[in-house]
Amino acid sequence: MARSSIAGITPEYWDEACRHLAKRDRVMKKLIPQFGEARLESQGDAFTTLARSVIGQQISVKSAQAVWDKFTALMSSPAIKVPPAAVLALPAEVLRGAGLSARKVEYLRDLSLHFEAGSVHVGQWTQMDDEAIVDELVAIRGIGRWTAEMFLIFYLMRPNVMPLDDPGLLKGISQNYFSGEPVSRAEAREVGDAWAPFRSVATWYIWRSLDPLPVES
Repeated sequence: MARSSIAGITPEYWDEACRHLAKRDRVMKKLIPQFGEARLESQGDAFTTLARSVIGQQISVKSAQAVWDKFTALMSSPAIKVPPAAVLALPAEVLRGAGLSARKVEYLRDLSLHFEAGSVHVGQWTQMDDEAIVDELVAIRGIGRWTAEMFLIFYLMRPNVMPLDDPGLLKGISQNYFSGEPVSRAEAREVGDAWAPFRSVATWYIWRSLDPLPVES
């Protein structure tokens, strides 16, 4: 389902998705060519991707990067792959010293415990449907549906995810389809009906229409 690139992994379905979207949707037909060969890329591993999501919650991208850099500096392994056991081995005060709140320390520990205990079935995810994976992830403290859906898109590269809780997606649909008028989740879902079975790809292009920088994991 995916192929390697110099920077990471890209979905094999991308070109097919672009053709499908351009044929089915007038906005996508205009939007997709604006970004050339740019496409979704996934990097890192499952635990590291989720840990980074937890750390980045409710803070700016710049602040999240600064905390992440301090956090990974505590590990003996490269930042692209943080072992759950290494997080559990660090005292809470050391993690707090990297700029993490007490709550985020608790979240990271719970995430680590789930991975160490095998409560998340990483090896079975390729055979599980999207909702089953979401259910498994939201059982972890600090991971809600939005984070789980971001994980489906950016790490597992599932093709048909539409994160209706994402403000950027709703804003982008508003700008591209409704002349800037506010849109409801129902209206956004209706727009997304034309994107199936490649809602993730369309969502990525909507995000790109708001921010020309590549969106990566």
